[in-house]
Amino acid sequence: MTNNDIFKKLRVAHKLRDDDIVKILELVDFRISKSELNAMFRNEDHPKFMPCGDQVLRNFLNGLIIHLRGPLPKKGDPKKSQQKKSNN
Repeated sequence: MTNNDIFKKLRVAHKLRDDDIVKILELVDFRISKSELNAMFRNEDHPKFMPCGDQVLRNFLNGLIIHLRGPLPKKGDPKKSQQKKSNN
């Protein structure tokens, strides 16, 4: 299974549009154009196909975590210590 296959499956599973993926990648300060994104979702035999590199997939996964869970609280943040106390 290639990075492109994984990226496509995550896109479908989370019902993400191109705009959503661009915003998710911006959460981790990774910029990509819609045309580059579309090239990754094309069939491998298409002349404008572009393989999805490890860096793109890694940044997308990190951005997806932030998108779904929210950003990590800063160290020493009172909200973080309250969450730990309420969970115990």
